[in-house]
Amino acid sequence: MDGRGDSEHAAREHRIRAHGPVLDMHFAQSIYNPLLENQRRDGVEVIRDIAYGSDERHRLDIYRPQSEGAGASPVMVFMPGGGFIRGDKADRENVGQHFARQGIAVVVANYRLAPAHVWPAGAQDVIGVYRWVRHNAAQYGLDPARIFLAGESAGAAHVATATLIRRFHPPEGLFVAGVVLISGVYNPVLEKLAREQFGVATPDPRNEAYYGSDFERYRQMSTIELIDAPPLAPLLITFAELDLLQMQVQAGELFARLVTQHGFKPQLRVIRGHNHLTQGFAVNTADDSLSAPVLEFLRSCSP
Repeated sequence: MDGRGDSEHAAREHRIRAHGPVLDMHFAQSIYNPLLENQRRDGVEVIRDIAYGSDERHRLDIYRPQSEGAGASPVMVFMPGGGFIRGDKADRENVGQHFARQGIAVVVANYRLAPAHVWPAGAQDVIGVYRWVRHNAAQYGLDPARIFLAGESAGAAHVATATLIRRFHPPEGLFVAGVVLISGVYNPVLEKLAREQFGVATPDPRNEAYYGSDFERYRQMSTIELIDAPPLAPLLITFAELDLLQMQVQAGELFARLVTQHGFKPQLRVIRGHNHLTQGFAVNTADDSLSAPVLEFLRSCSP
């Protein structure tokens, strides 16, 4: 960044820090929508609204590099956030545009939403997108041997469930080059028991919509408690410096469980100067706080 860019970035970070670790969509949009309205879209081809399943929410967009003759591209499947009850692939055009311009195709997918669709619908949809990419890779110039699964917030919860719990893997096996989990929900039991400490509303409009209100069953739906898949691929776990407290705790808990009980060697990164929402909005702007470590990880797994 030039001097003006540095000062504008510093001013944005100051506003984010002053606002604190809150979930405020209007605030995040007020900072980044003016930048994203004019985000870079050069060098990227976009194919929108492809069906990958039978539900009306089973739609995906493909962002792929325009360069000719470069061969099949590695591809990152990206599942957006939305608290299990909302969210749309169009909101993460910035992720598709940015990483495709860096030579990594991106499939941004919608998934079924709660309360109409409850656990484990999201994980099933992750596998549905993965299988669609595997089966259609050649048609779209994608490399089926270099598929990454990534998600943020609720999307990260779905990706974690799909990859870390063996019964959700497809019959032919799950073959991925790497997994990225950004500020996800991995332990609904913990969130239920520590609502007061985390400042979570009761009833919880997000978790209860997806996991239900029969709290005795939460342990049967907790990724933390159900991990039984072997380390299939490199794994990156991230959370924002000003993330919601429950996201910070669960990222640490997941990391610790994977390392001490399941033989994983995940990376753990803190996204500095951002809260739960602003980190994602910053992608494809001059602020690479989130995009740089993710890109570094993807490239380290896909030479």
